[in-house]
Amino acid sequence: MSHAALPATATPPSRDPHARLGRLTRLLPGLLLCLAVAGVSFGVGRLVPGLSPLIVAIVLGVLAANVGRLPGATSAGIDFSAKKLLRAGIVLLGLQLVLSDILDLGAPVLLVVVGIVAGGLLGTVLLGRLLRVPAGLALLIACGFSICGAAAVAGAAGVTDPDDEAEEDTITAVALVVIFGTLMIALVPLTASLLHLVPAAAGRWAGGSVHEIAQVVAVGGIIGGGALAVAVVVKLARVLLLAPVVAVLSIRQRRRGRAAAGTVAAPAEAVERRSTRLPPIVPPFVVGFLAMVLLRSFAPLPAGVVAAGGVAQTWLLAAAMFGLGCGVRVRTLLRVGPRPFALAALSTLLVAAIAGVGVAVTA
Repeated sequence: MSHAALPATATPPSRDPHARLGRLTRLLPGLLLCLAVAGVSFGVGRLVPGLSPLIVAIVLGVLAANVGRLPGATSAGIDFSAKKLLRAGIVLLGLQLVLSDILDLGAPVLLVVVGIVAGGLLGTVLLGRLLRVPAGLALLIACGFSICGAAAVAGAAGVTDPDDEAEEDTITAVALVVIFGTLMIALVPLTASLLHLVPAAAGRWAGGSVHEIAQVVAVGGIIGGGALAVAVVVKLARVLLLAPVVAVLSIRQRRRGRAAAGTVAAPAEAVERRSTRLPPIVPPFVVGFLAMVLLRSFAPLPAGVVAAGGVAQTWLLAAAMFGLGCGVRVRTLLRVGPRPFALAALSTLLVAAIAGVGVAVTA
């Protein structure tokens, strides 16, 4: 292969300052739009107790995509926000976890948390097969409903679909998380009251069964009586399991990639291109997430730093949710048919049932 086409002084596009400036210019309109909408969503969330800025942002994104018409110049920045800002938000999410708080739950409750995540994942994937839901979508629903909602969906999609070939599955799974997680805000307190659960038990159940952290906060606030603190700690224990689950999915994806490269007769260059797309065993955003957990757990961080990290995390995730919402086309969502909705409903019931049994056993 001749190298004459490339002058010795040629600068790779990734290092060309003019190319980087051009890319930033393309990203800026959509990026600023997402951050601005995140700010509005954050303000609405502050004004309306129990309303998650993430839910507000994704609803605004859906409305913008289906009712209004977004300028074409914003598409690159919106896509960037939906992917990169979401992973940055997951990294900062680690600042909300303190290992000692989670360990204080005790071994029985921690085993229940592991059972919720493992049982929810395996059970939802099996239910997906029975309902003939596409395997990729079923896995994303399993991760979102068993671990921590949209952040888990994005984390899993980042390693199982690194080239965004099935981006519609990610958008569908996030939409289902919003729909069913919002329903849980009303159903969990009502069911806890009908079952005469004490606030501590109701809080553990909420933390073990509700999808998003913000939704858990809303449920704990409605239950009252100290349920909120317990619910959040149990939920954060589930969030912590995002790291090992994503690592396992990444290892599985790498094995599949190698198997495909070994079984398909292809030129060496094609095999090499496929191998370069294999995800790392532990994705960088998961490493960052774990680093933030360790930093919060063992470093004497000022309260102001932790609070600022919480605001930044919410802002970034809300910007990402708006970006994901902009990808939701209601007609497309309706075309996926009833099976993903049925799987989401059954997954919600499965996770809630496992959490409920766990609460009863550890009471």
